[in-house]
Amino acid sequence: MSAPTPSAITAIVPARNEEQSIETCVRSLAAQPEIAEIRVVNDGSSDRTAEILARLAAEIPRLRVIDAGPLPDGWVGKNHAAWLGAQDSTTDWLLFTDADVRHLPGSAAHALANGELRGAALVSYSPQQRLETWWERAMIPFVFSRLALRYPYKKVNDPRSRIAAANGQYLMIRRDAYGSIGGHRAIAAEVLEDVALARRAKAAGFTLHFVPGVTIAETRMYRTFAAMWEGWTKNLYPLNGASPLALVAELVCVLPILEFTVLYFLVLSRLPSQGFNWGIWVAFAGMVLNRAGFFYRDQTPPENQSSASGISWWYWPLGLPLYCTALTVSAWRHATGAVAWKGRTYQVGS
Repeated sequence: MSAPTPSAITAIVPARNEEQSIETCVRSLAAQPEIAEIRVVNDGSSDRTAEILARLAAEIPRLRVIDAGPLPDGWVGKNHAAWLGAQDSTTDWLLFTDADVRHLPGSAAHALANGELRGAALVSYSPQQRLETWWERAMIPFVFSRLALRYPYKKVNDPRSRIAAANGQYLMIRRDAYGSIGGHRAIAAEVLEDVALARRAKAAGFTLHFVPGVTIAETRMYRTFAAMWEGWTKNLYPLNGASPLALVAELVCVLPILEFTVLYFLVLSRLPSQGFNWGIWVAFAGMVLNRAGFFYRDQTPPENQSSASGISWWYWPLGLPLYCTALTVSAWRHATGAVAWKGRTYQVGS
């Protein structure tokens, strides 16, 4: 395998009110010699994002700050910003990444090498997730463990499989492939733009390379519970198939009520009737906790575990109701035709 071409990548970062993370992201990109240009598209930020970017641009010659301007009708803000950032690029590769991602040393070279080795036109990694609160530890590993079962890396990377996925936190695509599938303009209204882009690329015959990215990048997706709730209620329903049947199937899979009820009555039927029996309820609780341990230990094959897997199993009883409620709310919002994200409301479901 030949050495990756230096300065082969244009990094594109949509940014809307990212004052807490944008400097870390930009500096981590600037440390990658394979990145020829960093384009940060300021998407109507009302915090200190623009001020921070102006200071960084005076220091980092490769940084170009673009003002997204008013959001056109029919566009999701992130998609519009990504599309603007990709215009007029001349590098072989475009790296779309989120403003809350810190890129680890050598990650760009690694991505280029993977793309060449696998013959892939789209290379994506699922970054290491930083989890600092109980609600992050309960919810995010649960979500990623479920997604690992729905979108197994092996099938995503298999050209014979119809399953396609990518993670928009780190999505690198060849510029010619991006143009041939219409780029973000072809998915302007999609709230789940990363999966939509991967599906278009795979349908067009391009090879995907999607793997865990624990050594590639790290991110903290949500700093508040409200932001996490808004994010997952925007994305969970389309991530799970965007159909009532798929919703019911997923809830049945993660709610083992029937299993526990059957086991309970099997035990009860073999004991004399003595009214309330603490032993039965202790056994019932033990089955629940046992199932919780299996969720994190055994359900997800090692090759499909996400970068948020492996959190202690006792968060499972917290993650289960959070996940099921967020999924149901997400389905309701998509059914009623609108989701909210970062101060904007988007029409969905048409």
